[in-house]
Amino acid sequence: MSAGDIFVDAALLGPLLGLEPAEIPSLLRNRTITSFCERGTDADEGRYRLTFFHGNRRARLIVDAAGLILRRTTINFGEHALPRHLRRT
Repeated sequence: MSAGDIFVDAALLGPLLGLEPAEIPSLLRNRTITSFCERGTDADEGRYRLTFFHGNRRARLIVDAAGLILRRTTINFGEHALPRHLRRT
């Protein structure tokens, strides 16, 4: 993290989404990978939840204010579509 900006290394994100890291920049640019960031409140103050979507996968990182990864999760529905309710939770 730098001056309020959050950066995620493609080498970390690629495997979480089942992609080669070199593919990440172009997929972000053409919006094949989408994402959102949520700032923690109350007990989660100082934490951020970063969520990325690609195809039938969702990857989520919880990081602290220094950018340290506290938790990482992935959901892969394989041949099935990612359920709509998992896109914004």
